[in-house]
Amino acid sequence: MLLIPAQGRRMSQKQLKEAFISNLNGTSLLEVSLGLPLAPLCLLCRGLLLILYYLHNGKPLRSRTCSLLLDFVVLVSPLLFSCTVLSPIILFPPSIIAAICAGIFSKIYSQRKHNTRAPFRQIVKDFQRTYLDSEYIPAITAFRVYVNVLTSIGILAVDFPQFPRRYAKAETYGTGVMDLGVGAFIFGNALVCPEVRQKSYVTQAKFSHLAKQFFSIWPLIFLGIGRLLSVKSIEYQEHTSEYGVHWNFFFTLAFVRLAASLLLAIIPTNKSWIVAVNLAVLYQLILNITSLKTFVLHGSDGKDTRVGFFNANREGLLSLFGYLAIYMASVQVGIYLKKHRISVKDWMEAVCSLLLTVLVLFVLLHLSQAHADLVSRRMANLSYCIWVVAHCLTFFVFFLVTDLVLLFTKLLVKGSSVPSCWSVAKPPNASKKDETEAVPVRRESELLHACLISAVNKNQLLFFLLANVVTGIVNIMIDTIHSTTALTLCILHLYMFFNCLIMYIFHAKNIVLKFW
Repeated sequence: MLLIPAQGRRMSQKQLKEAFISNLNGTSLLEVSLGLPLAPLCLLCRGLLLILYYLHNGKPLRSRTCSLLLDFVVLVSPLLFSCTVLSPIILFPPSIIAAICAGIFSKIYSQRKHNTRAPFRQIVKDFQRTYLDSEYIPAITAFRVYVNVLTSIGILAVDFPQFPRRYAKAETYGTGVMDLGVGAFIFGNALVCPEVRQKSYVTQAKFSHLAKQFFSIWPLIFLGIGRLLSVKSIEYQEHTSEYGVHWNFFFTLAFVRLAASLLLAIIPTNKSWIVAVNLAVLYQLILNITSLKTFVLHGSDGKDTRVGFFNANREGLLSLFGYLAIYMASVQVGIYLKKHRISVKDWMEAVCSLLLTVLVLFVLLHLSQAHADLVSRRMANLSYCIWVVAHCLTFFVFFLVTDLVLLFTKLLVKGSSVPSCWSVAKPPNASKKDETEAVPVRRESELLHACLISAVNKNQLLFFLLANVVTGIVNIMIDTIHSTTALTLCILHLYMFFNCLIMYIFHAKNIVLKFW
């Protein structure tokens, strides 16, 4: 007799948590945009602190424990506060960190050795002529890692009342912060896809390349099935209108990647933007001129029926067209970033080009929302695709500028080094004399063991999977929606520290769980 009330309490708790994350409308485009500089500023602050440490001690920070604590406190903790207790004052965290960065940079500039001093204008000219290691673009790594970190924070934080409801995924129309995270995951994956890196894609026949891509998605299919079975077996709370009854984001990632590989086997990669535009526009036209939009939102009978596989998973299946358009557009961005650029000046020009593209995309977003449809992650419509690409490009540009500022500061303090930052390369056709006179910048690989960014980057899928598993455990063990502010902050910090610590240990031992 006691089991029935207990089961009733579990069911009511499940329904309560589902209602807590449902029927939301998101926030404004401006508020989402204002939050974008925070993560790059955290990365900049960490880099400047490491350079300042080198300036004072004459050697880099070697302690693994101190490095992990510094990275967590500076790179992760501000994000946790900004999406909880500091969310009412969205400009406060980035403003404070920007001020700290300005103060540290000023201190570094004023304390550098007397014999290295030169007019600031001459320093800038020399900086623009600096040659970079063109094989590695640290902004891409930082972008992908932070998308993963922010997503991991969001999937647990959303279950606590201190996480603003306007940041959670919108029900039908709207721009929640978590709505952007879904598209940013697709964007980040496309930036480093094989077709962009052009390694196996160039050397192998198209058939063998496609076979390899088909094989490479099996972990995502496996994880999708695992999530489906676990959620159903333990009656975990679900937001059905997000992807459907059986579908989930792992399936979306897998099928988008496979579909993109099929398309790119037929179409040149440098024309992927044409496919993206045609796909997004055609999908929007079909939504507007047919009953497809009504079907997505209300089901085949107009009463939100979930009978039949296609009807039950209509959001997840039909949104594939929009996510595929985002992926193809992101491939074009990746191709552009992989163009041969050897100097700082080249990358400064690239930043200007990307900012111009962002401006055009925001104009197109305004026109799309005015004349086509509002942003809807649930349908992944045209406005959503433009919004995701525009904001992801903006986010990436912030990281690119951060890397350039850190490189400039490193050159002020010769011998200093920052993990996951650009390396200075010798000029093409440099003589031995030039090599000896080159700026003695230490190779970043020497410090990778002390970098949380590199640690998460090495096992990104494992990090995301671990975050999902721990999120489920926390939700089962704790009544999150009635948690106090102190308990919420404590749980979120312990949760993220545990995830980061596991990745840090794996990285220190050079363990990469990727065998496909």
